[in-house]
Amino acid sequence: MSRRLIARSPDLQHLEDEGFDLAIMGGHLLVRDVPFVTSNKSVSSGILVMPLDLAGETASKPHSHIAYWIGEHPCHASGTKITTIANASNVEQLAEGLQIDHTFSAKADYRDYHHKVRTYVGRIAGEAAMIDPNAKAQTFPAIPADPGDSVFEYADTASSRAGIAAINARVAGLKIGILGAGGTGSYVFDLVAKTLVAEIRVIDGDLFLNHNAFRSPGAPSLADLTSKPKKTDYLGAIYRRMHRGIVLHDINIDDGNLHLLDGLDFVFVCMDTGDAKRKAVERLTSSGTCFIEVGMGVLVTDDKLGGIVRTVCSTPETRQAAVARISYATDDGGLNAYSANIQSAELNALNAALAVIRWKQLVGIYHDMRKASYRGYSIASGDIVTEGDE
Repeated sequence: MSRRLIARSPDLQHLEDEGFDLAIMGGHLLVRDVPFVTSNKSVSSGILVMPLDLAGETASKPHSHIAYWIGEHPCHASGTKITTIANASNVEQLAEGLQIDHTFSAKADYRDYHHKVRTYVGRIAGEAAMIDPNAKAQTFPAIPADPGDSVFEYADTASSRAGIAAINARVAGLKIGILGAGGTGSYVFDLVAKTLVAEIRVIDGDLFLNHNAFRSPGAPSLADLTSKPKKTDYLGAIYRRMHRGIVLHDINIDDGNLHLLDGLDFVFVCMDTGDAKRKAVERLTSSGTCFIEVGMGVLVTDDKLGGIVRTVCSTPETRQAAVARISYATDDGGLNAYSANIQSAELNALNAALAVIRWKQLVGIYHDMRKASYRGYSIASGDIVTEGDE
């Protein structure tokens, strides 16, 4: 990813052509082997770090004037600290494997990353050159090929810009299952595809038809719908543009394929078929797998829609409480408007968001005061009822 991004960004390519040792890690640009003066007036080298803003696979104009530094705080040739760029000196982890020692602030309207890097390097390395004229940041290193170890097709600069890359990395390596890729399941797919999980295993054997278009994210074309693709094929083609760990099974879960649920770290159960869902839940429970079951009950009353959107969280600690809340109903006598293909994209999106937020609480991304086994949103009142620790 680093090589491709640098090659497609004129400002980064310019820096590399000038001999700067560049790397990209966790949505940040690193300039390695930048010479600086230590407090004892010797010359050493450190790493300049800055958030990397992108437009697709090309660096865009820097959003922030802030930069970071790995190493001792740079000094003037006299050994006194360079205070004109000093901001804070706190050790901080910006991303997995990326820990900085100092934060710098040199306010300017930077045209591009070439301008920003040259400005910071000039202030730091210029002092080192006064002591050692051969001390230069342009080291012309040998550049290895990209290892290609990211689960994404392009860098997650949203996390780096917000400074939460290390927090979001807590899901890295996990294998996630999505059982049912209909309305709510498709939105779960959309949200999980934006995380660092190693695998997203989607299980659904149904076709993607007109009514699905109004209950799922995105906007399929008429040609897409006319071809009657499987849900897994249609959604998989979209999210494989972003995430490399997608595994698709275009089959509905039953007695003969429950093994597809094995080996997963977490599962979102987004299906409404009674017996098949029951067997899936039993399999997950017996294997000790944590899961969230989603659903809703929407009724037409007084010519308006109302009801509950719910998530049930089943972990070793909440199994008993979750059992009573999971629904296996296959026939409600036609009272549930949702089962009649109501256009409720917003309810599906909300259901998925509540489920993914609860999952992210479990893995330590979000604070979790209640340890909820159940969360229900009332359409009419707007209240969210949470059952868990008080």
